[in-house]
Amino acid sequence: MSFRKKTLTLKKLLKFLIRAKNDKKTVVFTNGCFDIVHSGHISLLEKAKALGDILIIGLNADASVKKLKGDTRPINKEKDRAAVLAAMEMVDKIIIFKEDTPHEILKFIKPDILAKGADYKCSKIVGSEFAKKTKRIKLVKGQSTSGIIKKLKESE
Repeated sequence: MSFRKKTLTLKKLLKFLIRAKNDKKTVVFTNGCFDIVHSGHISLLEKAKALGDILIIGLNADASVKKLKGDTRPINKEKDRAAVLAAMEMVDKIIIFKEDTPHEILKFIKPDILAKGADYKCSKIVGSEFAKKTKRIKLVKGQSTSGIIKKLKESE
């Protein structure tokens, strides 16, 4: 499948999910900026995918990343970030959201499992009320986009 066909609108994603749920597939959702993809992201996505049959990523739109991370972010545009994620075999579908959080998307998707990094406390995971289960995934120590950016600035 072309990586371009993995990024869907909410309407197309909901149609896909109806079929998936009719087929008794377990749907896992995670979200993030995925600005500069690193081994920590890969580990999180592999572990999230292992929780079910279908992995959906909610990807923060450029304006959302800028609001959350500051004026110098994102480094990569949403279209490019989506293309990199879509090229990964563990990723089934991607939806780009403009809001600060995926709360509204999760209200519609109602995943079986909501997966987030273990740096989030269960009580702070946005949209957990819409998932059957919420799973926290252990992060790879020392891996972060902010850390990569800091190293690059120090090496200039």
